[in-house]
Amino acid sequence: MEKTASYARLVRPAIDRVYVGARWAARSRMEAFYAERGCDLGAENSFFSGVLARPIPAEALVDGLVYTDGDMSRELKQGIFVRDDEGAWHLTELGRELTLFAQRATGEAAEEKWAMLPGVLPGLAIVPRLADLVGRVLAHGQASGGPAFHAMSPPYEPEDASPALLLVTRLGSLRHHRADAHRAAWRAAGLTADGVRALPEGPERAAIEADTDRRDEPAYAVLTEAERWELLAGLAALPN
Repeated sequence: MEKTASYARLVRPAIDRVYVGARWAARSRMEAFYAERGCDLGAENSFFSGVLARPIPAEALVDGLVYTDGDMSRELKQGIFVRDDEGAWHLTELGRELTLFAQRATGEAAEEKWAMLPGVLPGLAIVPRLADLVGRVLAHGQASGGPAFHAMSPPYEPEDASPALLLVTRLGSLRHHRADAHRAAWRAAGLTADGVRALPEGPERAAIEADTDRRDEPAYAVLTEAERWELLAGLAALPN
């Protein structure tokens, strides 16, 4: 593996598969908990890894929601967030209760899913090591991450966090490193969010993806070649 840029592209589907799988496995229990409190899942649920640690700056939230309508009126109306004079988004007491549950439920759902593997296959036993590797990538990525990544990292990690909770939380933060890289790449090419979504396969899209790899690459430079393969193989082995 000569280029970490190509590795950054290879590992991203494995990161997304594990993280999104855990989130979907937890969705029904999160919806039930929210419904008991008269609320719907919102931005706090998607961004739990960071918003539990610090307010979300306005710029970071705009970037995080750039592919949506960016409407936060529901979260404000339901009393989940408040905004300060500088536009940063803070969890309310209710918002923190909901978001803590979302994090815990995601970790529990992941642990249940990963514990179902037959004993001859890697499962929960490899999760502490994967969490450690991802934690190192997160720390190294501080020098190269953009606004959303810095809002989401370092992530909030409870003192009693299980390895499964640590891994899904850290993956949730790490996904924003590449997301920032991709936004920077298509903006540098003079495109908008709608423009890049409509862009067909071809040289222009390939150039944006290559630039994304280049910008995402530095986070993984902290790992040795063997550790990069270990991370990719371990994530790929976990069921979603």
